[in-house]
Amino acid sequence: MNRAKNCLFVVLALVLGACSPSIYGTVQLMDANSQPIPPAKESPQGTVVNMINITTTLEMASQAVTVDAEGKFESVKDYTIPGTYKVEASRIGYMTDTQTVEITRFGSKKVNFKLKHITEGKRKSIEGSKSDEDKIVNPGEVNIQPPEM
Repeated sequence: MNRAKNCLFVVLALVLGACSPSIYGTVQLMDANSQPIPPAKESPQGTVVNMINITTTLEMASQAVTVDAEGKFESVKDYTIPGTYKVEASRIGYMTDTQTVEITRFGSKKVNFKLKHITEGKRKSIEGSKSDEDKIVNPGEVNIQPPEM
C-alpha cells in the first residue's frame, strides 16, 4: 500500500510540476492597413515581450522574452508567479500593444498580439550653424518658434 501511495505522490508531483504558471502566445506583424505581413517579407523574430507582475514587488515578478521565427513566445519556466501581469509586445517600427492577464497558481494564459506598422512621416533635415553668430550662446534663453507653414 505504501508503494501505491508513493507512486500516486510521484505522479501528482509530476502533473503539478508540469502545470506551473506561464504566459505564452503569438505575435503577428500587420501593415498600416491592418493586413498581415507575410513572415517571408518580415519575420516577427526578435520582437520583445515584457511580462510585468503589477501585484508584487518580488524581483522574479517581471521578465522579458523574445519571439521566435514563427511568432511564438513563452515565459521562462518556473519564473512566472501568480498575479496580475501587464504583457507588452514591442518592436521598432510598430505600435506597442499591451494586455492585462491574471495568472493563477497552476494556470496559464495565451496572449495574441497584432502589432501595426507605423508609417514613416516626411522627414526634414536640420542644418547646423553657418557662422559663429548662429550658435547658441545661452541655451536657457532660446525661444523656439513653430515652423512656418
